[in-house]
Formats: sequence, structure tokens, C-alpha cells
Amino acid sequence: ATTRRDADSNIVGVVGVAQDVTESSKNDRAIAAMAHELRQLVDTANAPIFGIDVNGNVNEWNNKTAEITGFTKEEAFDNPLVTTFIVPSLRQSVQEVLENALRGIETSNYELEFETKSKEIRYLLVNATTRRD
Repeated sequence: ATTRRDADSNIVGVVGVAQDVTESSKNDRAIAAMAHELRQLVDTANAPIFGIDVNGNVNEWNNKTAEITGFTKEEAFDNPLVTTFIVPSLRQSVQEVLENALRGIETSNYELEFETKSKEIRYLLVNATTRRD
């Protein structure tokens, strides 16, 4: 809004300029709803879903992964996946698979061994896929 003035610079009114954002607002709400549904799908999937950032730190950990490992999402987040959760004998090969995925080279049906919070070993068959913005 901008003031309107007369020849003597006295304020005589206000001029407002608006933009119709109805469609944009509808689209934003639709995108937010879709993102919420996808988040819910990942969180409640019957399969373990976990992810890492470019530094190898956990940034995705769904409910099934928490159930299998015994580590909550809060306990897992921001920790290095390989050195925190993978058995020592497989760390180098798992690191290579993850580094390849970060470069766009995906791996299917890779078996790895997770160490649970109670120090049990869980065998997981993993597809390492690249995550993009």
C-alpha cells in the first residue's frame, strides 16, 4: 500500500496493488498434502527405509528400520551410517556401495549386516539408490 498525496503533499488516500495468488496457493497446498502423504508412506512402510546425506550421516530412518535395529529415528539421525550401524567386516564394501550411489551408480540386492542396539546382527537385502533434490 502506498499513500496518495495532493499537490500540497497532504495524504488524501491510499493505493493498494494486489496480485491474485489463488491458484498458486492451491498448488502449494496440494504439494504440501502430497509431501505429507509421501512422508507417511515412508514412515509406515513394511520395509526398512534408511538414507544418508552426502557425508554419510543418517538423514532417513523409518519406523520399520527403528523396529529392526532397536535404534529410534532420533538416536540414528546425524550419525555415520557405516561406522555406527554396519558390522566392521563389511564397512569398507558398504561404504563403497554408498559412495557409488552418491555418484549415481546404483546397486540392487546388496546384502549387509546391521548391528542392532542389543548387539544382534540383522541381515538386510538393500537397494542403494541415488536420492536427488
